[in-house]
Amino acid sequence: MWDNANALRQMANALFALCFLVVLYGALHYVVHLPIFPLRTLQLHAIPQRVDMAQMEAVARNTLRGNFFTADLEGLRSAFEKLPWVRKVNVQRHFPGGLEVGLEEHVALAQWNGSQWVNTYGEVFTTGDEQGLPESAQHLPRFFGDPDTAAEVTQMYAACSVLLSPLKQSIDQISLSPRRAWQLRLHDGMVLELGREQAREHLWRFVAVYPYSLAPLRRSGSNSHVDLRYHNGFAAYLSGSARSVDEAAVGGSTDLHGKV
Repeated sequence: MWDNANALRQMANALFALCFLVVLYGALHYVVHLPIFPLRTLQLHAIPQRVDMAQMEAVARNTLRGNFFTADLEGLRSAFEKLPWVRKVNVQRHFPGGLEVGLEEHVALAQWNGSQWVNTYGEVFTTGDEQGLPESAQHLPRFFGDPDTAAEVTQMYAACSVLLSPLKQSIDQISLSPRRAWQLRLHDGMVLELGREQAREHLWRFVAVYPYSLAPLRRSGSNSHVDLRYHNGFAAYLSGSARSVDEAAVGGSTDLHGKV
């Protein structure tokens, strides 16, 4: 090989290129770590409605190290997402010395198991301080279920709300038991047992017959408990009495009789 001039020339060129890349990398590494590119600004795309700005500033001061090029943006994003009411954060560099932060906050849809909250994506979150909740949040519906069922309960809530809209009824509470049985409590106090199978079909049938079957029997402000877990109708318990409605009610009659 040492007698091969062409091979020696290629090796020399390769070594020269390698040395050039090493020197270039060292120079770039030195330049980007110079104090001439400090971070000067942190700009939010929109002013947060729930997130504490003072907490965000404290996180930025405690997390950011280095300059414009060396700052750990992923670490900053992760630190921001640990703050109450923060759902998602995006951080980008803005030359020559700034960072841009896009912040998405949780929008509370319901209370979850009495101590947490569910957002509009069906995700469970905590606020850390209930005093920071909007006044309207105190009147949000209540969801109950196992820890990993929040998204399923949210989807069921949306579906049942649509089904109940002809009755102008809203859901005050929805529960999914460990045995996967559904129960609704409406804003007027009526409780609906939907069961485990064909829950939406049972609710649809109840909504269809309610105006001319059960509605005329309910006194204003009275409590009622309705069991929809029947294939041919439902059973209603009204202020100490029990009534059932058979499938004939769907056809337009109100065939009510005592339930034994």
